[in-house]
Amino acid sequence: MTTVYDVPAAEFIAKVAEKLKENEKVNPPEWAAYVKTGVHKELPPADSQWWYTRCAAVLRTVYTQGPIGVERLRSVYGGKKDRGSAPSVKAKGSGSIARTALQQLEEAGFVRTLKSGRVVSPQGQSMLDNAAYQVKQDLLESIPGLAKY
Repeated sequence: MTTVYDVPAAEFIAKVAEKLKENEKVNPPEWAAYVKTGVHKELPPADSQWWYTRCAAVLRTVYTQGPIGVERLRSVYGGKKDRGSAPSVKAKGSGSIARTALQQLEEAGFVRTLKSGRVVSPQGQSMLDNAAYQVKQDLLESIPGLAKY
């Protein structure tokens, strides 16, 4: 059985983002067009569909690292803050983006809340495993030499 761990993350996140676009419960908030993804960024994302990509990445992170909360997701999606001539420091990502993404994924039924954080629900795990299988099949079609692995 193909799981999230068996396929490259970039292709997997792109496939899950396509599936999330079809779900009516996962939609970018009205402020998503203007917001930066963290204090370490200078500009908002250039991709107009970045919300679905971030939700897919959050869902993959919850699958691989769950149970996980908003504070740890802020650390995952943080980066280095450029402070000019002073040394760079680690900065956390946006908590509002992580919180809203988790709430939308929970409303869609892909994530559920435990006392220790959020984990992937059975419906979410099924969707992610099916997406991983599709990514693996696409890779096998494009690169037949991968069949031996």
